Formats: sequence, C-alpha cells, structure tokens
Amino acid sequence: MFAGVNLTFFPQHFLGLAGMPRRYIDYPDTMSLYHNISTVGSTVSAIGLFALTIIFWEAFVTCRPAVFSESNNSALEWTQSLPPTWHSVNLVPKVRINS
Repeated sequence: MFAGVNLTFFPQHFLGLAGMPRRYIDYPDTMSLYHNISTVGSTVSAIGLFALTIIFWEAFVTCRPAVFSESNNSALEWTQSLPPTWHSVNLVPKVRINS
C-alpha cells in the first residue's frame, strides 16, 4: 500500500509543478504519462487494501489461538501482579538471566 500511495500522489505533485490545474476531467496528452502512473498507483493501493481486508476477514473467521503464550513468564513485566498494586515500584525487581 505504501508503494501504491506514493505511485498515486507523487505524479500528481509533478503534474502540479508542470502547471496542470486540479479537478480536471481530462488530462492533456503531454501529461498522460503521469496520469497513467497515478492510475497504476491507485490500482496497487486498491489491491493492497483488498488483500488487507481478506487477511482481517480470515483472521476473524478462523479464530486460531494466539501465537505467543502467556505462560512464558520470563520477562520482567510478568513479575508484577495484575493489576499492579499501589506503589509497586518501591523495590526494584531482581533480574535473573536464564541461559
């Protein structure tokens, strides 16, 4: 989608620098190359948005379990109780490296 947005709007910038007014229905023949590049960019953006929609739909429909596990309590933030108690940072927790 990043490439599509850039392909859509950078040619529009160059068209504006060349003197093409905005909101025209038809481009002059001298500026048709930039118009065609912009059209390809908007098509790439539309395909990317469609792919993102399909990925979101597939993720919600399949309801697969999460990739990470909450039982992996080796990180420092898991040493605190949830929700954290009041003034729970008075003592710095000890960090142990498991190798």
